[in-house]
Amino acid sequence: MRYEGDIYRPPSEAYSLLIQVTIGCSHNKCTFCSMFKDKRFRVRDVSEVIEDLEMARRTYRRVDRIFLCDGDALCLANSKLMVILEKIRELFPECQRVSVYGSAKDVLRKTPEELTELRENGIEMIYLGAESGSARVLEAVNKGVTPQQLIEAVHKIENSDIKASVTFISGLAGKAGWEDHAIETGKMISEMNASYVGLLTLMLDPRAPITGQIERGELELLSGEEVVAETYLMLKHANPTRPCVFRSNHASNYVSLRGDLPRDREMMMAKLKMAMENTGMLKDERFRAL
Repeated sequence: MRYEGDIYRPPSEAYSLLIQVTIGCSHNKCTFCSMFKDKRFRVRDVSEVIEDLEMARRTYRRVDRIFLCDGDALCLANSKLMVILEKIRELFPECQRVSVYGSAKDVLRKTPEELTELRENGIEMIYLGAESGSARVLEAVNKGVTPQQLIEAVHKIENSDIKASVTFISGLAGKAGWEDHAIETGKMISEMNASYVGLLTLMLDPRAPITGQIERGELELLSGEEVVAETYLMLKHANPTRPCVFRSNHASNYVSLRGDLPRDREMMMAKLKMAMENTGMLKDERFRAL
């Protein structure tokens, strides 16, 4: 495959064919993110994407899943996405799922009919980075959207029968704002009713502006024990009204959690409480990585 720069995909897309539809991220202003800082955003010519798909067909005997990169491939007009999806169906009849990153603004720009069209032509999941349920935290990290826009976008995805997989970041508010971050994130999870929620823990990269903020003392990083307490408080307020697969088992997390909300909430909170009482359960910093 022909790739430009570093390629990122969700953990659950580890075995997917990765196809770059856009280069970089159209927003690219989040203070915690360094993924696309070395790229200038552009939309690839659809003919180039088709060539990559044809190349993949010649290379791989079987492709069960395809993930469309980079940061927000959903920003493409449906007219372009449909050409790509039709080619995927033609070349990879065995493909069971096509997924994509999308921002809340990408989703909100689509009509319900356009989202339904995407679902009918292969898009099964949209990954959306919410990061926090707190309006103050979202503004501080330059997310560019409000909590209500995030909630509305997830409702729009789910109402089109596409699964929404939403990511939040522990520790993002630092020591001064951790309670607000935890409570409002829990409330957002409750209101969103997304199919999937993933919780990462803040990792620092020198290229990310938030690293400079921490070095200058503008934001104080949470300890591992404090991250666990924050997660506990978040789960205490997370009570969706339909089943939600919850995962906090990324390499960055101090304590690995797997369960469904709301069914397994008490079990996961009990594990966190145990970790707060026995800090030896926390993952050593040497083994945390992105």
